[in-house]
This record gives sequence, structure tokens and C-alpha cells, in this order.
Amino acid sequence: MEGILPLWKPKGMTSHDCVFKLRKILRMKRIGHTGTLDPDVTGVLPICLGRATKVAEYITDAGKSYEGEVTIGYSTTTEDSSGEKVEEKRVKGSITREQVEEVLQSLTGVISQTPPMYSAVKVNGKRLYEYARAGIEVERPTRNVTIYKIELLEEWDSLSGDKVSFRFKVDCSKGTYIRTLAVMIGEKLGYPAHMSDLSRTRSATMTLDDCLTLEQIEEAQSIGVLEQSLRPIEDALSYLPKYEINDTLAMRVRNGAVLETPPHLMDVDGPIAVFSEEGEALAIYIHHPSKEGMIKPSKILKVLE
Repeated sequence: MEGILPLWKPKGMTSHDCVFKLRKILRMKRIGHTGTLDPDVTGVLPICLGRATKVAEYITDAGKSYEGEVTIGYSTTTEDSSGEKVEEKRVKGSITREQVEEVLQSLTGVISQTPPMYSAVKVNGKRLYEYARAGIEVERPTRNVTIYKIELLEEWDSLSGDKVSFRFKVDCSKGTYIRTLAVMIGEKLGYPAHMSDLSRTRSATMTLDDCLTLEQIEEAQSIGVLEQSLRPIEDALSYLPKYEINDTLAMRVRNGAVLETPPHLMDVDGPIAVFSEEGEALAIYIHHPSKEGMIKPSKILKVLE
């Protein structure tokens, strides 16, 4: 079996748990997920089967969309609702929609984030959550991420109470921590905050409408129709700059040849997807580091048999 299986990850399972269960359902070992989702988070988790594991990183690198909830009034150790309460500050008066929309606008574009201690980012060879569980605080790397769009989901004019919550939708780049974004929203409003609910609604080109639950996958596999739900490898690369080549050049690509950079891709910064005339993904190329005007293979997806 080969292709991309769009899974709707349930709450309470890690991404690794999902892969483990799918290996048993599908009776195959060559399975990989495309980016960790926290156990409390539901959502779109594309699963790569067989040869499609070669393109997992390109799905991970593509944009994501989330729907979440921010709760203003207290922060937690994990920046979400699973952690212990750290700081509390009752909301005085009310928070207006205009205030929140102004904050969201200020967080649109390129922003700097420091990953939470309870995250999978590695520092000195260990994941941050390993340090956190041991009670060790370490310096965390700040990184830039891009918030393409962020907006409120519900209609309201103002919110009041000791703590208040509101829902939002965000389109963002790889590496964005929505938990941390929720904390940043609170800080800009003058209060401690945390992410109280989160669901990933899109990963690369795959959305909720494309997804199957684990139960649906098991049922489809049992009656032999699961392959109808698989997405082709080409879907994972559709957002990359494309270089379509003829059959003669395709033979060279499948042998790993270095090629001249086509004029329309001279200014491209990053990977290039090489396709056959029939629309089959053959390889991923990058600009050659030492040969100007040339591109070299980063990953061959279709080798000569």
C-alpha cells in the first residue's frame, strides 16, 4: 500500500500512538506521521504509507490551519489546559472585540516565539519536555514563524467575568506553537492566558473533509476499500515550485543527474518538485551549493527499476 492517508487524530493519543495502531491495522511497518500533535489536540494528521514516507517532511513543512480557544485569566505550566496553574489574574471590567482584534492584527506576519518547556524541541540532544519533567529550566531558542491570517470565530461585542474565553482560527507556518500564541494574546491584553482547546483543521492540502477516523480506517481495511481514500504522493508536493520534464530528461533524473536550472526557477529559494509529463512526482531538487546555475537531487522519489 502506498500513498497519504489523512487521519483525524483523536484526543488522548500521541501521533506516535496513532502510527503504532495503524501498523497493526494495516499490517505494514513503513508508516510515518507528518508532525507531532499534542495528546489533547485533535485534528488532521496526514499519515505516509510505503514510498510516501519519502515526502513526509514536505507535508510537515507546508502551512497549517487551526481552530482554538484562548482562556484569559490564568496561565499554566504547559500553556494549555493540561498543566498546573502558574499565575492568576482576574479579568477586570470587560474585554472588547475591538481590543482582541487589534491584538490579533499585531500578531499577524512574522513573529518571534520561544517554544514552551513542555515541547518536543531539542536542546543539547534532549527534548524540552524531558527537562521540564525533571524540573530543570533551560534556555530555549527563539525562532521566527509566520502567522498568515488570524481571526475570531464567534460574534460578540465584549466579554466579562473572572476569566473569559474566545475562539479563533489561524493559518500559520511550520513550527508555530498555538499554545504560545494563546499566551502571547493574553500578554498583549494584560493578562495571563492559556490555550484551552485546539484542533488542526488543515495540514498542507488536506482538511477535515478528507480525513478518516481510526475506526473508519479499520473498517475500510477490513472490506478492502481503504486504498480509495489514499491521496497520491503528488498531493504532498503541490505547493512546491514545479519543474515538468520530458521522458528523456526523466531517465536522467531517476539516475540522480545534476541538471541546469530552468529559467523560471532561477530565483526560487528552497526545494523544487520535478514532475514527468504524465504528472508523476519523480524527485525533489535543490540549487547546487557549488555549481552556479545547476540543481541537484535532494530526494529521488522514482528510481529506475
